Amino acid sequence: MKSIGVLALQGGFDPHLRALRKAGADARPVKTWDEIRGRQGLVIPGGESTTIGKLLVLHGLLDSLKELLGDGFPVFGTCAGLILLSQRVVGREQPLLGVLDVDVARNAYGRQTESFETSLPFEGTEKGSVPAVFIRAPQIVRTGPGVQILSVYEDLPVCVRQKNILAAAFHPELTDSAVLHDYFLSLV
Repeated sequence: MKSIGVLALQGGFDPHLRALRKAGADARPVKTWDEIRGRQGLVIPGGESTTIGKLLVLHGLLDSLKELLGDGFPVFGTCAGLILLSQRVVGREQPLLGVLDVDVARNAYGRQTESFETSLPFEGTEKGSVPAVFIRAPQIVRTGPGVQILSVYEDLPVCVRQKNILAAAFHPELTDSAVLHDYFLSLV
């Protein structure tokens, strides 16, 4: 059984714990460096990316996580997690891990009241599609040459992979599908 930590400093970590457990993982909330290092992979959930980034700095985790992820430790970021993994946020300065060669624009798919759910084509498995919930979702506005696009919405990438890093602009954990969590576990 694969042992996965879900960053529990702020945001929607509980749905990820449930989705990972449904996919057969030993999933636990993590808040400290020792808890993170004791796992085989990490999920960075949605929430408020600026707050999560500041908490990573406050808890002394930002630089250690950058190094760990740069060394190949598997990570899956959704929504705010995608923002934190990215190299740049358009028009904004905030703490970032900067390990995923993408630039993002925050809240690009609208406000909270404009949230929506859809089914997207997904290149990562034979299942072919993944349900996606967009809530104040970021938009990937640039991808580097080493980034594989796994899913698109309105001709823009919304789910990408770069080596050990999987990231989605949407919330797969808020659906009944474990497609993306299964895919992440296959990377661990």
